[in-house]
Amino acid sequence: MNNNYVVIMAGGVGSRFWPKSTEKNPKQFLDVLGVGRTLIQLTYDRFSAFIPDENILVVTNEQYVGLVENQLPKVLKTNILAEPVMRNTAPCVAYAAKKIESVNPAAVMIVTPADHLISKTEVFNEVMQKGLQHVTEHEHILTIGIEPDRPNTGYGYIEYAKGRSNQENIPVPVQQFKEKPNLSTAKEYLANGNFSWNSGMFLWSLKTILKSFKTNAADVLRCFETSELVYGTKKELPFIEEVYSSCPSISIDYAILEKAENVMVINTDIGWSDIGTWVSLQNHINKSVKGNFIISGDVLMENSTGNIVSLPEGKILATKGLDNFIVVESDGVLMIVAKEYEQNIKQLRSEVGRVYGKDKI
Repeated sequence: MNNNYVVIMAGGVGSRFWPKSTEKNPKQFLDVLGVGRTLIQLTYDRFSAFIPDENILVVTNEQYVGLVENQLPKVLKTNILAEPVMRNTAPCVAYAAKKIESVNPAAVMIVTPADHLISKTEVFNEVMQKGLQHVTEHEHILTIGIEPDRPNTGYGYIEYAKGRSNQENIPVPVQQFKEKPNLSTAKEYLANGNFSWNSGMFLWSLKTILKSFKTNAADVLRCFETSELVYGTKKELPFIEEVYSSCPSISIDYAILEKAENVMVINTDIGWSDIGTWVSLQNHINKSVKGNFIISGDVLMENSTGNIVSLPEGKILATKGLDNFIVVESDGVLMIVAKEYEQNIKQLRSEVGRVYGKDKI
């Protein structure tokens, strides 16, 4: 039996990618890069290279189960875990862990978001397989840290033991996790040399993570424990429907990682981006039309530069004197926002929903 599993977390709404990303069709199910594959399909492609399909699980909101089935037809339907309500990532991980335990108590797990981009796939494969081997042999919670190349304020950071080598992807002890910093603090982290970006990808053995839940987040784990044979049977869905709403809403970072004393990090460069915002896309889009970033649509741009454009097929955009804007049209909504106000898109989305109806968001 192959003991290596991956759990893909795919329940988020992706509100910062509105109006392309909506509650009915969030960003993990979109081809935001214009490459012919959605973000969740790209995630599946990466892991299916070394994880068998029967060991790939997807945790998503129950309203997205159909989207997962359509986009990932090789994933077993019984491995698509439906969350009846949003409860952040700790319940998501606990549910998946108990599900895997029901079929393979000797399993080791990778947990990953569905909507990240990895451009260096060979390095990624090597890091993941080294990580799986490490957590098979050690009772460690292993995180993947990204070597920072700039003082970024949009990512959480991992502080690790100073003076420890990062060569050859060797795990080193984590000292603490840091929230998203301001610019001056991010510059300090970069200068110190012992901070990495928190990728949100984790590896552990089933035994290790269940033990950590019992120690650090027993109230979360308790929701998914039962003396009956539930997982993998017809009883699973009604059981989850019943217990999920009473489960605490807490992230795996707060519930486990910031409390556990056995956390290690592999620092690496795998060409990672969390694709969290429209501006974060531009490093992955071929520049065209005089320095503008065109995802889709037909454009005629004069004296315009630095714009990001995503339009429906056949839509024509003509601009003159427009610099550094985000122009996106989808499902009858046209959004035009200056890049400097990108962080306000989530708020703008909420306001449009309030004024024009939730079907627009």
